[in-house]
Amino acid sequence: MEGTQSFGHEHPLVLLTEEQMMSNQSGVADCSRCGEKMSTATCFSCVECGFYLHKECAEAPLEINHPFHNDHPLVLLQISPYKNGEYICDFCDGRGKKFVYHCSCGLDFHIKCALFTYHIAQNNLKDQLLGHVPHEDNLVLVSPENTAEELGKSTKCFACREALANYSYFSPDCGFHLHKKCADLPLTIDQICHKHPLALQFNSKKLLCWICRETQTRGLVYCCSPCNFALHIECLPPPTVDVKCGEHAFTLFRRRPPFICDACGVQGNYVRYICCSCYIIVHKNCISLPRVIRSKWHDDHYIRHKYFLEEQEEEDLKSRDCLICHKEVNLSHGSYFCSDCKFIFHVRCVTRDDDSYLLLENNEDEKSFDPITVIEKNDAGEATKVMHFLHEHELMFRDKIVENDKCCDGCMLPISASFYYCSRCDFFLHKSCAELPKMKHLWCHPCQKRLILSSFGYFTCGNCIYLSSGFGYECKECECYVCIRCIFALSLGALTCPGHQHPLFYYEKYNGQCSACFKDVTEALRCKDCSFDLCHTCFSLPTTARHKCDKHLLQLTYHDDNNYSECHYCDICEERRDPNHWFYHCATCDTSAHTDCVLGKYPYIKLGSRMFYERGNHPHHPLTLVKKTYYYPACAKCGKPCQDLSFECAESGCNYIVHWECRK
Repeated sequence: MEGTQSFGHEHPLVLLTEEQMMSNQSGVADCSRCGEKMSTATCFSCVECGFYLHKECAEAPLEINHPFHNDHPLVLLQISPYKNGEYICDFCDGRGKKFVYHCSCGLDFHIKCALFTYHIAQNNLKDQLLGHVPHEDNLVLVSPENTAEELGKSTKCFACREALANYSYFSPDCGFHLHKKCADLPLTIDQICHKHPLALQFNSKKLLCWICRETQTRGLVYCCSPCNFALHIECLPPPTVDVKCGEHAFTLFRRRPPFICDACGVQGNYVRYICCSCYIIVHKNCISLPRVIRSKWHDDHYIRHKYFLEEQEEEDLKSRDCLICHKEVNLSHGSYFCSDCKFIFHVRCVTRDDDSYLLLENNEDEKSFDPITVIEKNDAGEATKVMHFLHEHELMFRDKIVENDKCCDGCMLPISASFYYCSRCDFFLHKSCAELPKMKHLWCHPCQKRLILSSFGYFTCGNCIYLSSGFGYECKECECYVCIRCIFALSLGALTCPGHQHPLFYYEKYNGQCSACFKDVTEALRCKDCSFDLCHTCFSLPTTARHKCDKHLLQLTYHDDNNYSECHYCDICEERRDPNHWFYHCATCDTSAHTDCVLGKYPYIKLGSRMFYERGNHPHHPLTLVKKTYYYPACAKCGKPCQDLSFECAESGCNYIVHWECRK
């Protein structure tokens, strides 16, 4: 800077002391270059227009030859070089709109981040931090055990991009997230895996790490630019070579040829650890793989890491395909295994991110999740009389239904085989619904908190958006609900569907068409043997349903064998019906109808449920859920006929009735 003239401003600037700043109330102003609040340190101010600059920002050079980027200089620009007016800093990963240090190869940095990393390279970190923060107390080191809970695993070191809490780090009050060890990194290192010295650099070329084969786009890496060779800071071999993990003592073993890790089954390069007593070879990161976890993909039981399955375990496997990606697991290498369900998982699928699993808690008892208490068993060990925690009476087991129009009070789908019933009231539960745990992780739930099984008068499922009675899982954190039908449809593993002869598997990412409704889908239940796909809504369709258009139960039908086009009409809406779409049909009366026409807006509400509505305009009597079929009385609130779901007063002699939508 020349005299008191500052780049980007036309007026002279005056250097203010801390006392002058406070008297001018400059402490609450923003720096016109970096956009951050002015600290209590000295700054430059324009006496004519209220323009302020940190002293460090005012003195920032117009161009930096940065040691961490030898290819080109970093040039200070007044505005972002991009059309949207914003940029993302390649060190702290934060957004910016003010001045930016930019390189023609696509690197962008906040002023403070460019200067901060420059001082790291110059081994002048303390002076740089003291110039940016008011007190030297902010340079204190914090140990991992003293890490504040709000930092957690998500806060990353700006240099190595690993969790800040993994190592000692500078207090975040200094304005930067940085491990102490990353501030002391040498500028160049020699590694046996590469013939040239490796320099600490910004990863401007987005190079893959030669060891872990992943790309770190922000922060610093060691690389050889001429050879396009890079190593992550965290992937460098540690100075110590012996690591104890459980029954294995691993020793660092450096050799160039690639290897297959015995813990995860994925190829590695150069850095490997070997257990000399059992000849297991693993990646560095796989040494610390958790042995017992509860996975969000399979929350029913704990799963255990196994280097090799026992012979009997291999024979008991239901499938050798990973339950998550549906690709075969190589049993010669490590995997995660559920001994209860006989399922197997790729290690990388289970541990793909920090939110994918929970570690075993010593005080957690799996039995605490059991929803039923067994009272009696038969000779085969099957529970024949149980108590369910969401019902007040004992439930009896039966494997055949006599009345074929009963619905499960859990999922609201028709009862078929294997169910529990209450002999004292009209209550039925599929065996599978009765055995759902009290608490459950759902892999696709946003906050990943445990969902709690509850019984509601009614609720709206946050996944399928259907209004539903019966059981559902509630998230206290998000204040949302998931119906039992969606819980089953989103389950991993082989699922059966009456409309298809092969098992179906859930694919999280898939672009195609549903074979039942022919709508476009971005996730689906798919058959691995043929081109058959289902959206989870069609997968959950009731196999039978009633409608006033026919006195018999209508059956869900999966194809129309009648080639006569005049028959391809819906008997409810009288519109054309695509014979390739699923539909409801009565073989006795030859009635056919669209699925939506039969089910209506509220297919999963149990009629006859009673409840009080103190906030409504009829608070003194209980109201019963009804759906009028032939007689449509006028709604007490809007005056229109009640042709769909309504609340009717249960008191004898009271003719109060109101639409579902008008109930409040």
